[in-house]
Amino acid sequence: MSQTRELALDILLDIDKKKNLSHLVLSDTLRNYQFMEKKDRAFLTRLCQGTLENQIQIDYIIDQFSKVKIHKCKPVIRAILRMGVYQLKFMNQVPDSAVCNEAVKLAKKRGFRNLTGFVNGVLRNIARNLDQVIYPDQEKEPVRYLSVWYSMPEWLVKEFLSEYDKTTVEKMLESFLEVKETSIRAQLTNGTMEELRRSLEAQQVVVGKGAFMKEAFRISGYNYLEDLDAFCEGKFQVQDESSMLVAQLADPKEGMLVIDVCSAPGGKSLHMADRLKGTGRVIARDLTEYKAELIQENVNRLKCTNVKVQVADARILDEELIGKADIVIADLPCSGLGIMGRKRDIKYNATKDGILELSKLQKQILSVVIQYLKPNGILMYSTCTIRKEENIENVQWMSKNLDMELVGFEELMPDQLTVETAEEGYIQLLPGVHPCDGFFIAKLRRKSNAGY
Repeated sequence: MSQTRELALDILLDIDKKKNLSHLVLSDTLRNYQFMEKKDRAFLTRLCQGTLENQIQIDYIIDQFSKVKIHKCKPVIRAILRMGVYQLKFMNQVPDSAVCNEAVKLAKKRGFRNLTGFVNGVLRNIARNLDQVIYPDQEKEPVRYLSVWYSMPEWLVKEFLSEYDKTTVEKMLESFLEVKETSIRAQLTNGTMEELRRSLEAQQVVVGKGAFMKEAFRISGYNYLEDLDAFCEGKFQVQDESSMLVAQLADPKEGMLVIDVCSAPGGKSLHMADRLKGTGRVIARDLTEYKAELIQENVNRLKCTNVKVQVADARILDEELIGKADIVIADLPCSGLGIMGRKRDIKYNATKDGILELSKLQKQILSVVIQYLKPNGILMYSTCTIRKEENIENVQWMSKNLDMELVGFEELMPDQLTVETAEEGYIQLLPGVHPCDGFFIAKLRRKSNAGY
């Protein structure tokens, strides 16, 4: 466990000091330490993810018991204190004495012997008085309360409350903090659902049904994804059910040409290829060689012969594709506010100006990629966020300026999922309200008389 806490400290410092993405840093570490026992990998994952997603509340607690405010602490001491408070408050199976002792050891090992008394004193004080923490009043300071209790920046709480009622906002914030199972989609051209289930269960994976997609499973209890036979054999792809809806609602027919303009890591392209049953063609594009390689790795693993991977900037028109596509998938760069439960540092890095810039980028890309559609061709516009500027307002802009019209898809919705606006041609899925990530999908048709 000492080594595991050291690794956790390195991960948190990497994220704090270098601003690297948490899910990538953690996955790289787990890949490099495959020899670790399953329980240690689970402890490392929970400690890192939990410390990050509860950081605002953790800092609030520390500041009540420390003379030196958390943001004035040295990065190493700050990370050690945050890890310690997370274990004290959220990991009841770890004895308080062990938390404090291990924190002191870490401080010594990292060259801060002169601060071990400070670390020990703060953590032991918190351990004794956790039930005495004074939180903001729910009635007098509702925004401050929601921010601290659910570790969400105040400006984002205000933004959510400007669009959704308080009950809905609290459901979303609570959902972001819940432990998530891994959602996977069966690649049905490579085997049946039952074959996939049997393969996973033979390796002691806990397999449950998806919430609403027929080709989905929710899995847990595995150690390392790439050790699973079914993964190596291309029998499934990790993909949230909200993302799977894109191919279902597009309703592709065999032989069609589909262009996915921002494809990495390729989930929607691969799902389309599966729905096309190996016919037609899917062009999966992204901006960089690195992202294209991610797509290609999945294409190769899933043995998709009807997918072509290309490096391309979606902002630049490819004249060779004008008027050629039956379906264009535009899952565009966005703030990612709908998936903060999986990518825990999004909420700390998002800004108002950043969201506005992304909305402009989305419009820029959309004005280009709709030109690839045949008359009456279908555009599937999606984002993994819950803000109107990036979602319905872009749809309204397309309808007004780009000769596109919404297409209702109520009859294509899964039986277990009801969203009233499906009949109008768009849906906004909300974490905590719907059993999936926060996600927006709109289906639009290029008018037959449109000229670009």
